[in-house]
Amino acid sequence: MENQFLKIRQLSLIAVLLFFFVMNGSAQYKEYSLSPKGDTLNATDKKELKQGKWVTSVAELRGEPGYEEEGFYKNDKKEGNWRRYSTTGDIIAIENYRFGGKDGLQEYFTFLGDVQRQEEWRGYNPDAPYDTIPVYGIGSNEILNYKIVKAEQYSVPHGEWKYYEAGGRVSKFEKYDRGRLLKDGESNATMSVTKKLEETPKEKVKTKEILEYEKKYSQKKRKKMERDGQTGL
Repeated sequence: MENQFLKIRQLSLIAVLLFFFVMNGSAQYKEYSLSPKGDTLNATDKKELKQGKWVTSVAELRGEPGYEEEGFYKNDKKEGNWRRYSTTGDIIAIENYRFGGKDGLQEYFTFLGDVQRQEEWRGYNPDAPYDTIPVYGIGSNEILNYKIVKAEQYSVPHGEWKYYEAGGRVSKFEKYDRGRLLKDGESNATMSVTKKLEETPKEKVKTKEILEYEKKYSQKKRKKMERDGQTGL
């Protein structure tokens, strides 16, 4: 009987501690909800900024199917891995965010779970929204210069985009350099500069034997000029 009473006291104490822990953690939020497991969801802080884990539902609109998505907010901006599901619970997208915009690999799936499209994006930091971009010549792919510009967008396509058909074969391929769709066979800015440097004619390297021969020949020629009184002019 005493042991049973002790267990009840222990369980009560744990329940009280959990209650105060949840209340203390939620005190920083203005609004929030709790999941069936007691997790804090859909919280906004006192500045009305979204924080922590969010689960949202989007209803069907103008023929576009509805969906649900889950992920994390940091100061009202999406951050990290976000997953999107159909209304039947099938995964239809896995997106990655940084600074509130897409950053890195994004994957989209068919209703059967096969990869339909893969995209690569680059996110900008809103607190330092500047970037160095290449300036291309008119009608050519030659990089003439670089300039610093203000990034008006949170993110832009940057890297490889692949489109898949049934069976997993790539049906279409695109490549972007900070929002600019590259032409077929064109590399990104860094690779273009490297290629340009590689195509620049290089000075031929002279061997040790050639250098010694030229030195001896030069000395003989100078002695002959001094003896004959010729200057070569």
